[in-house]
Order: sequence, then structure tokens, then C-alpha cells
Amino acid sequence: MASKTVGKNILYFIGWVVLSTCSLIARITPQRYLYSFARGISYLGYKFNRKQREIALESLNIAFGNEKTPGEIEGIARDCFVFMAKASLELMSLMDKPALLKKQVSFVGKQSLDNALKHGKGVILVSAHFGNFPLMMARLSLEGYKVAGIMRPMHDPRIEGIFLKKRNKLNIITIYSQPRKACVDNSIRVLRDNRLLFIPIDQHFGTGGIMVNFFGRKAATATGPVVLAQRTKSAVMPCFIVRQPDDTHKIIFEEALILEDGQTPENTLVSNIQKLTDIIESYIRKYPAEWGWVHRRWKSEMKK
Repeated sequence: MASKTVGKNILYFIGWVVLSTCSLIARITPQRYLYSFARGISYLGYKFNRKQREIALESLNIAFGNEKTPGEIEGIARDCFVFMAKASLELMSLMDKPALLKKQVSFVGKQSLDNALKHGKGVILVSAHFGNFPLMMARLSLEGYKVAGIMRPMHDPRIEGIFLKKRNKLNIITIYSQPRKACVDNSIRVLRDNRLLFIPIDQHFGTGGIMVNFFGRKAATATGPVVLAQRTKSAVMPCFIVRQPDDTHKIIFEEALILEDGQTPENTLVSNIQKLTDIIESYIRKYPAEWGWVHRRWKSEMKK
């Protein structure tokens, strides 16, 4: 047990050193060269990070094993690593350059968001670990919206501290998912202040979630958006940030979801969370490299 802890601490330290080095490089490298550097990092990451590579390929086979060839699946996995490298360097660079960030990220369907905010009850932005989603919150904040996000803290407090500092600098409120009561109380407070609350619901949620279909398999999913909407009457709006061929980004707002009442409270949760999950799946299918395949989404079906 002690050796395992030491091993994790060494990996965390290496991760912090790499991130700090990349942060320095991102600050001094002209934007036009940043993405070429990211491709080099992604090649090394895919080649040497065996664990994450295997999880990505396993996840992709669960989702697309009956639809895509092994070559296509490996291609998506490689592109996913490229995307993660680009996203990481962008966070280190753009979140410290507000003017450039505003230029790089535009909006589609923003009127839907503005209309929802007119009701004065806040808006729950439902999304996923898809695209460079921290940039989405940053761009919304720079546009003048009051933004908060529910997040799981990173394993390494040093790395978490780096990103927390950047979020604080951009006036993004961080609500940690645990402890649960504090998370719920803070989320309700944000919504009653007519703010935006970002909630990703695409990660495995263990026994606290409900089972819905995701790529044809059952996946434990958080119920927070529907539960909070029931309590606050806030609008529930799916939104996603999508990378463009020129490495700019577009934030796309879907129409607010009209919640359906089921025969039982559980039916209501399942029906509405399934709708949101279907929308998330549709974006992942359209832009598969932009989702975090290195996460064990279907833990019951994946190798231990």
C-alpha cells in the first residue's frame, strides 16, 4: 500500500512538472506554433502513456466496436490525444490572454441563453467533458455572464491549484462535487442569483446516479440537472464547445429542454436524463475525437 502511494505521488509530481513546463512554453510560444508543439506532445503521450491509451481504445471499442474498423478506432484515439494536448496548451495560454480568447471563441444560438435568463431563475448548462469546456466557461465570463461550474477536484492539489487560480482570475465560481450537501446548497444559491451553472453529466457516477443508455450500454449518470431544475425552476440548456478546422472554437447552445413528468419521480429522472444523454451522445458521434475517451465511462463493462 505504501509503495502504491509513493508511486502515485511520483506520477503526480511528474504531471505537475510537465504541466508547469508546458505552461511556460505556452506563454512564450507564438500562437501559430502552439498547435504543432501540441501534436508532438500528443505523439509522445500516445506512445508512452500505455494505461490511458488502453482505456481510450477499450472505451472506443465499447462505443463503436460494431460500427467502426480497428483502424478507425485507433485513429480516433490518436486524434483524441492530439485534442487533449491542444486543449491543455490552450488553457495555459488563452486563459491568461482575454482578448485573444474572445477572438478565438465565438457563439452560436446565444439568443436562446439570453431568453432563458430573462426569467430570472438562472440557467443550468448541461454539457460533457467534451471540447475545451473550461474555455467555454471562461468565454462566457468574459462576455459578462455570471458563471459557476460543478467540478471534481483533480487528484493532485498542486495541479488543481493552478486551474483554480485561473478560474478565480476570470470570476468563475468553482463548486466542488463533494461534499454533496455543500454542492447542492451552493448550486441553488448560484441559480437563485440568476447565474449560469455548468454541469457535465458524462462521467461514471457510481451508485449515486441512475442507469441510462449511452452508446447502447447502460451507464451510471448524475441526476443533478433535473433535480436542481425541479427545485429552482431554472432552465436546462444543453451546450457544447466545438473545435473548428482552424483551431478556433464555437460555443453552441441548444434549445432549453422541456422537462417531462413521469408516472413516478424515478421515471421523471430517467426520462429527462436520458434525453440529455442522447444529446451528448449525438455530439460525441459527430465529433468523436473531442470527448474524453480516457475516462472509464462504463466501469461495469471495462477491465478492472
